[in-house]
Amino acid sequence: MTAPDTAATSQLAPTATATGAPGAPGRLGALGPVGLVLAGGISVQFGGALAVTLMPRAGALGVVALRLLVAAVVLLVICRPRLRGHSRTDWGTVVVFGVTMAAMNGLFYQAVDRIPLGAAVTLEVLGPLALSVVVSRRALNLVWAGLALAGVFLLSGGGGHGGDGGGLGGGLDLVGVAFALGAGAMWAAYIVFSARTGRRFPQADGLALAMAVGALLFLPLGLAESGGKLADPVTLGLGAAVALLSSVLPYTLELLALRRMPASTFAILMSLEPAVAATAGFLILDQALTTIQAAAIALVVAASMGAVRTQVGRPKSAVPEA
Repeated sequence: MTAPDTAATSQLAPTATATGAPGAPGRLGALGPVGLVLAGGISVQFGGALAVTLMPRAGALGVVALRLLVAAVVLLVICRPRLRGHSRTDWGTVVVFGVTMAAMNGLFYQAVDRIPLGAAVTLEVLGPLALSVVVSRRALNLVWAGLALAGVFLLSGGGGHGGDGGGLGGGLDLVGVAFALGAGAMWAAYIVFSARTGRRFPQADGLALAMAVGALLFLPLGLAESGGKLADPVTLGLGAAVALLSSVLPYTLELLALRRMPASTFAILMSLEPAVAATAGFLILDQALTTIQAAAIALVVAASMGAVRTQVGRPKSAVPEA
């Protein structure tokens, strides 16, 4: 999970450009903007796959705590956010952003602990897609919403192919599905509060502070679940790798990409995340897709791309204010 991939990208693009990580070496920039976005997406989803392999050692909550803590430390050291001179509303916004970020990550990692990575990301992306439909208020986006629902119908085993984990009735854990949908709702909220935070804090200050809030909230949960296991050097190392792959590196790559490509193009490329997640799940976790699952993911990806394309050329509509 990284920057939003559907609705409100036009609002987030300036925010991401202003609030990303510090400039990366020219070698990264040489990849080209499309290569940067794809590299960021691959990094996120393979980081998610690595997190799944770490869960037997540290637990889902422990992995989230490690990811948020390491990412917060890195961002705070790099960004050195200014703590003075902010209003109570500014702090309220960044705290809500941090809570939303923590909830999004916690729910998602609970989901991938129960259902395949590709299915979890596919269900999660429904949150931003729903926000796209609401924000656009265009009848055409109802078509994309229907296409996404058709994908979920197939993913749920509605096509009558339930075996081998092909749907809810054939292996997908209902609790895991609920967690993934909850993560999607939090992703939509993340989009809104990311934009608000970016307008109130300079550079990456808001992101760093929000990440710190999320880490402080989740650390007690991670300790309660895993205790001293989190202090194991191997666990710490893997947790740091998850944080770098899933947070720090993607934020940097996406920042560089958004400086060099339209927000709509960026959003379309980000819409490929369910497919990338399914690939990572197959290569690292041996989570093979059935034909029905692959078709379901393709429908959701197509719906997400279509919703983004519907936004192109439209006047900029603001993300709702607090």
